[in-house]
Amino acid sequence: MRKIGILYGMESTFPPALVDRINSLNIADVRAESILMGGVGMAQPSGYHVIVDRISQDIPFYRSYLKNAVLGGTIVINNPFWWSADDKFFNYALAERIGVAVPRTVLLPHKQHPPSTTDRSMRNLRYPLNWEEIFDYVGFPAFLKPHAGGGWKNVYKVDNPHELFAAYDQTGDLCMTLQKAVDFTDYFRCYAIGQEKVWVMRYDPKQPHADRYVKNPPPIEPAMYARVVGDALKLCCALGYDMNTVEFAVEDGVPYAIDFLNPAPDADIHSVGPENFAWVVDAIAELAIKKALSDENPAREYRWSNFLNGAWASAGAGV
Repeated sequence: MRKIGILYGMESTFPPALVDRINSLNIADVRAESILMGGVGMAQPSGYHVIVDRISQDIPFYRSYLKNAVLGGTIVINNPFWWSADDKFFNYALAERIGVAVPRTVLLPHKQHPPSTTDRSMRNLRYPLNWEEIFDYVGFPAFLKPHAGGGWKNVYKVDNPHELFAAYDQTGDLCMTLQKAVDFTDYFRCYAIGQEKVWVMRYDPKQPHADRYVKNPPPIEPAMYARVVGDALKLCCALGYDMNTVEFAVEDGVPYAIDFLNPAPDADIHSVGPENFAWVVDAIAELAIKKALSDENPAREYRWSNFLNGAWASAGAGV
């Protein structure tokens, strides 16, 4: 029996729907279930051929469990090693390298020293920063936001240096980025599953959370749709994510990739709506079954040189 395990946290609609969908297809020797675990013995097989991870970004115990599972041959959606290493600033740099439009972005030092560090730990850091150079490059308005994380936490829109410094003072020891704001006329959030399928949703981040997925949206102009789908696939194939959302803000006809580090994307029916929910449940069910029936062995195939799936070569880096 090739078992598919679902690892999740507070979600109440997507995990059981995914289990039910996989099992309803009655694929020979494939069954899905919620994972139940206790202490984890080192180098012990997980008992699962595939695990769909929806929570390890918040629970270090689960992330370590998944790495151990990979050692035993389990296929984890998404790759826990690369997910642990990735961050949004790197994502922006990679996007520019492979030809996807992104707003100008600068990585900023921590406002406060990280735990167990002092000013002597920062002796390689130029002080004071050349803020004028940063402002000239990024421009205003801009967004100050963490270089990792999600859920619109610790995100500040700033219209001038005074507002930037006031927001920066509130960020503590978080590592932040300053990114040029996009004055968007359209905004899309795309599910990208299996590095093959993309589902484009109109999305309005200015609305309350429950109303951000646009209901009864107008059709998307064909050329824009093709550009958004192509860029979403380009990003997820480069990064190796099998389950992700990619967000695009459109200004002057250009879709700028704003956020694409969402390897456990929102999939709650009450948030995304029934149509989007049905699509993502079906797509991930098909992906998990495909992986379960494959002979892929991540313990043999996961190497740092493979994590970017040839992105450097495709960008002509020659490395």
